[in-house]
Amino acid sequence: MTEKTLAGVDVSRETLDQLQQFAALLGKWTRRINLVAPATLPDLWDRHIVDSAQLFALAPASARNWVDLGSGGGLPGMVCAILAREGLPGCRFTLIESDTRKAAFLMTAARDLDLAVTVLPRRAEDVPPLQADIVSARALAPLDRLVPLVVRHLAQDGVALLPKGRNHAQELAAAQQEWQFEHTSQPSLTDPLARLLLIREIRRA
Repeated sequence: MTEKTLAGVDVSRETLDQLQQFAALLGKWTRRINLVAPATLPDLWDRHIVDSAQLFALAPASARNWVDLGSGGGLPGMVCAILAREGLPGCRFTLIESDTRKAAFLMTAARDLDLAVTVLPRRAEDVPPLQADIVSARALAPLDRLVPLVVRHLAQDGVALLPKGRNHAQELAAAQQEWQFEHTSQPSLTDPLARLLLIREIRRA
């Protein structure tokens, strides 16, 4: 039975419990390695869990292959993988993170939460193209540097889900100097100045 709506996603009590377990792991590990800014820990749920969960509400129901670039502390990749157990049960997740300590955290979290998540401790540009239905990335790079990584791993009919901050318009303009793509945006639930970008049909300008 649905117990709660989180960032536009219906979640069961079990899923909510898993998200809370993940948040606890994230807080614990951040005290040892820099997974998220320590100053954001008192507001970890809204700043990181809800902020990541809102991307899941934009995921196509047909998605079967989700790739998260520069996963860091599993935001949004691990959060979306937890939500997908019920919301997209046929979708597999690949989290790419070149920092070996952060990758170790992701592997530990995936094991502890019993998630079908593959963690690749490599740079995104060194991973063979993954033909993903969805590519996500949060706080990895400006859009003009991010698009080449996205297009490497995105299937031809796939969509990139990219949260961007107050400079989203300038980042779009800079990326469009070298790339053409279809894009729409949604307001962020956690930051009135931020937007969630949905990008498709990427090609060289």
